[in-house]
Amino acid sequence: MNRRVMLASAVAVSVLIGALPVSAQEFVARIGHLESDQQPRHQGLQMVADLVSERTDGAVIFQLFPAGQLGQAREMNEGTQLGLMEGTVSPAAFLAGFNPAVSILDVPFLYPADLDAANALRSGPFGQAVLDSFAPLGLKAIAIWPNGRKSMTSNEDIAALEDFAGQSFRVMDSQVLIEQFNAVGASAIALPFGELYTALQTGVIDGQENALDTIATMKYQEVQKYLLVSEHGANEDIVMFNQGWWDSLPEDYQTVIMEAFEEVRPETEALKEAAQQTALEAIRASNITIYELDDEQRSAFRAAMYGPARDAYLAGAGDVGQQIVDIYEAEYAEIVGE
Repeated sequence: MNRRVMLASAVAVSVLIGALPVSAQEFVARIGHLESDQQPRHQGLQMVADLVSERTDGAVIFQLFPAGQLGQAREMNEGTQLGLMEGTVSPAAFLAGFNPAVSILDVPFLYPADLDAANALRSGPFGQAVLDSFAPLGLKAIAIWPNGRKSMTSNEDIAALEDFAGQSFRVMDSQVLIEQFNAVGASAIALPFGELYTALQTGVIDGQENALDTIATMKYQEVQKYLLVSEHGANEDIVMFNQGWWDSLPEDYQTVIMEAFEEVRPETEALKEAAQQTALEAIRASNITIYELDDEQRSAFRAAMYGPARDAYLAGAGDVGQQIVDIYEAEYAEIVGE
């Protein structure tokens, strides 16, 4: 077959495909993320993929790439932005340099302890304002998924708010997180995650913050004396698609996808909460002393930490950040009754 015939055939096929009804076409999204295929994020994504395929009669297909197969967080975020891949589910903590407005999710005690109240914030105007902040970047952010909450460990006692004065804690490189500890008289040091175990073991720093399953997996209880189950920091995932790919979808398919992520979120959160409880039991088997915040202590910690951390966020997030904070504080007061 010569080149002219091949070209004519290709044009004919293209015309034929264009003439097919939308339901017969396939929209494929390659979605990458960092967790393994055994962890809640991937399990939840597989449930979403199955629902979307079923409800679009196979017209929309999600191809999932766990464990960093498509790159590290920054590569996947930029790849989604540039259209090199169609979607990613990224920890909000890895998006601050990409979109400063999302750092609101680093603010301690952002969510109420009650999971239903927290989900009301995610699903309401506050959550939508966070998602909308990605639009100028060429990204369609459609959901915030919970991925556990952080607690704190230390080699010094952390039973009460006043115990934190003079201690040092490892944090991710975030001014919001640094101010979180400054607010209670502690210092915060940004260290690479891979150096944390040794830093705790050798006393370079006193403590750290992470989700319970991370603490157990990394065996920090072996080199720490105290755990405070504070659940002060939200580990949130942002579900993002390339804007051009998203716009190529029929509106009803967009609705199917958004509804599927909303529907599966509680089940994914339940998987993560179960992992947290399993981790806590594993930690209990060590010699570490465990404390848990009661409601009164939680209020005291929030009163001390929230304001300074929020102000650090506003310093970096500008007018968009102020709008998000205003929406959040009004909605929080309505939900919590403060």
